[in-house]
Amino acid sequence: MRRPLQVTLLVLSGLGLLHASLFTDLCLRYVKPSMRPMLVVSGFLLILLGIAEAWSRRKPDEGDDHAGHHHSKVPRVAWLLFLPALSLLFYAPPALGAYTASRAATKAVPVQDAFDPLPATSPLPITLTDFTTRVQQDRKRAIKGRTVQMTGFVTPDKGTEYWDLTRIMISCCAADAQSIKVRVYGIPALSANTWVTITGTWHASGTLGTRSAAAALDGVTVQKVAKPVNAYQDALPFGTPR
Repeated sequence: MRRPLQVTLLVLSGLGLLHASLFTDLCLRYVKPSMRPMLVVSGFLLILLGIAEAWSRRKPDEGDDHAGHHHSKVPRVAWLLFLPALSLLFYAPPALGAYTASRAATKAVPVQDAFDPLPATSPLPITLTDFTTRVQQDRKRAIKGRTVQMTGFVTPDKGTEYWDLTRIMISCCAADAQSIKVRVYGIPALSANTWVTITGTWHASGTLGTRSAAAALDGVTVQKVAKPVNAYQDALPFGTPR
């Protein structure tokens, strides 16, 4: 690739990274917040490399009779390298949602032997993982008859009487995304990717406290909410994105 194009690509890539990680929150669509500082540093490094590359053009290599004149053609495929850089600046892909959840691997629910007593709060705020674990592993069946409250986004299941309340989790970035779902009955599905807080009770299916029990809910109320800051964790929600 010719030097002017190399410089342009390095600078554009650096600006794209800084736009996504320093000047906006776009990077949080694809990576964990803890990786944000590394993206900022990478953006600055790419811009500095581009400047250094441009500066080096002012000093032709010794013995090069045609310094500054490169006659080799740029491979057509090299132009594709500009697409990721431009997309970060002008059209960032959307955050992971129902489309990804319907295809992502399902996160295995950890095995738990002992359970603490549930608070007397009603409705009981609980994560999707904790609800599933209680339903399928708590031999004392403490979740029976309890009204719980969970937050996630809507993943419709066309042609069925239910839909899935979903959270997506990432360990590092969007490439390792896994999903956790709780099936919801009794309340019509809202549009895909709508973030909601739902209250309800366990939908009796299978034997409570065993693996045969379904991680499902008989919905009572549903309320639209803003997407939480910790959207890529199966945790109780806090805050809303800026």
